[in-house]
Amino acid sequence: MTTRRNFLAGAAAAAGMTFCGCGLTQAAHAQPGKPARLPVTVGGKRVKTIDVHSHCLFHESLNMMGPEAAAAIAPPIRGNGPGEIWIAVDQRMKTMDSQAIDMEVLSVNPFWYSKDRDTAEKICSINNDKLAEITASHPQRFAAFASLTLQDPALAVQQLETAMKKQGLKGAAIGDQVAADEFSNAKFDPVWAKAEELGAVLFIHPQGVPELNRRWKGNGWLANTIANPLATTIALEHLIFDGTLDKYPGLKVVAAHGGGYLPSYAPRMDHACFVGESQCDPNIKLKKKPTEYLRQIYYDNLIFTPEALRHVVAEVGASQIMLGSDCPYPWEAHPADRVLETKSLTQKEQIAILGGNAQRLFGLTA
Repeated sequence: MTTRRNFLAGAAAAAGMTFCGCGLTQAAHAQPGKPARLPVTVGGKRVKTIDVHSHCLFHESLNMMGPEAAAAIAPPIRGNGPGEIWIAVDQRMKTMDSQAIDMEVLSVNPFWYSKDRDTAEKICSINNDKLAEITASHPQRFAAFASLTLQDPALAVQQLETAMKKQGLKGAAIGDQVAADEFSNAKFDPVWAKAEELGAVLFIHPQGVPELNRRWKGNGWLANTIANPLATTIALEHLIFDGTLDKYPGLKVVAAHGGGYLPSYAPRMDHACFVGESQCDPNIKLKKKPTEYLRQIYYDNLIFTPEALRHVVAEVGASQIMLGSDCPYPWEAHPADRVLETKSLTQKEQIAILGGNAQRLFGLTA
């Protein structure tokens, strides 16, 4: 019998790595209309489409993360049979072509924060070496976020500097907290300071809200549909209200899934410390209204509908939004289509979201 473990081992032997290939054939056929195909053009102008929310994994580090991580990485979703999602690089590029994606910025979800420091360091080292190999071999198709051992901030600083200066990576993919410590905790300040210094982009990808696991039980996969956007929302609120974004105004942060719930209900933040003064720290004096910080954060467009995209653009500006598919998970088979279908966007704004914003943020060539 072909098992997921056997498949991973076989793919690794064939390609030297286990890569996410996007088992999106079924999802793609479910999309209405005729999806965009490469090359994408807007107003007769060729656009380089860049997906900033795209995952991969490597069998060596996956094995070190253990069965809990393996279950989280491969949940029971459509197309997740053995061999249907986690496959080799050449097949991944074919899938990108079918999605009208020129380039992906790869990341490995950080399922190592609960591991001991030495094990986590080994996991991150494997990930970063493999990501550097992929991006060097296919520089026109892939860029990548580094993995960091954030449970040891001093080590994470070293890893980030190596990733940016020696491995050609573009920043780091991080969770939404580390072992119950919010990113606004001062212990992480050296990491954010180094990221600001290097111009590194930090991609915040949620890991759910496990302290509410009891409430996620029931119909609808609430641990994903509610917990993931909620985790991102909480992380961003702490970065804003605890003053981290004031300390590091040049920090480049990308929030997955359109920033969670924050852009949908942001104005409530501006009233919190006014109506509940006793609930706010008098020693923290924000330099701007809380909602104003949203326009210095970046977001993917993994929010499913043109109306949702229209609203986020109204809240944060088209300059802050980029494509996101969540590949290899079949959440969004055609992220470019959501942009092209949003009639409220000008052609200039469409070009920016499809790839121009990512080119500017990551320093990529047109």
